[in-house]
Amino acid sequence: MNKLSRNDLCWCGSGKKYKKCHLEKDKMLERYESKGYSIPSRKLVKSPSQIESIKKSGEINKKIFEKLDEYIGEGITTNEINELVHKLTIENGGKPAPLNYNGFPKSVCTSINDVICHGIPDETALQEGDIINIDITTILDGYYADSSRMFTIGKISEKAKKLVQVAKECLEIGIRSINPYKTLKAQGEAIEKHAEENEFSVVRDLGGHGTGLNFHEEPFVHHYNTEENNMIIVPGMVFTIEPMINEGIFSCKQLDDNWTIKTVDGGLSAQWEHTVVVTDTGVEILT
Repeated sequence: MNKLSRNDLCWCGSGKKYKKCHLEKDKMLERYESKGYSIPSRKLVKSPSQIESIKKSGEINKKIFEKLDEYIGEGITTNEINELVHKLTIENGGKPAPLNYNGFPKSVCTSINDVICHGIPDETALQEGDIINIDITTILDGYYADSSRMFTIGKISEKAKKLVQVAKECLEIGIRSINPYKTLKAQGEAIEKHAEENEFSVVRDLGGHGTGLNFHEEPFVHHYNTEENNMIIVPGMVFTIEPMINEGIFSCKQLDDNWTIKTVDGGLSAQWEHTVVVTDTGVEILT
């Protein structure tokens, strides 16, 4: 951290003197760092105006999901979902972040049944009994918001119904576990505990991530109990919580398209996601 004198303006852009704003908090972070914790760089702390811009991007995601609620059903192809998401994103002034991101060919990820994430839309038609995750990331005026949710097609199995519900609960539990000046570890512990109590597993090779000014930023957010979740989180940090919950074992495999991730045992997988910002008292959902 660059050293400021007590009477300098604070680095956060609040307009307050450093001694009246972040001085004591920065001293606390230095103490955490001396104990071996990872400390976020100041560039990961968004200003109030940046947070408002990310929230506006998230509003587009919400509008699209509302339309998808009315649209998705048996017989709809994932390409048709992609076309609708693309159209609605543009109509609302945004850009679909996935399109051409590291070569990804579509505007949205559509992950059906045993596909954990990054499914590429094609001519596959949804069938009764399917579960599908739709993952939308919008760019509005240079600001990113990332969210996903599950849709169920017609009558689904009781096991699939339970998996979708528990995955949603894991997201909610993870979000409630976030507190400023604590580590990310609590959300990972809470998510894994709830999944395992329901005889499901949490994917370990993939997780949440910082976002807002770029598609993917630090930190990487593990959704299981691991010491790697040792970054201290501070107000103004923006990241996703997006636990991927498997019916069977947590292991996964990538297909030859270099994107699609599936369960190794063919079991179902479900995921819900929000972009959140850490506040002085907890967390706010931006999507």
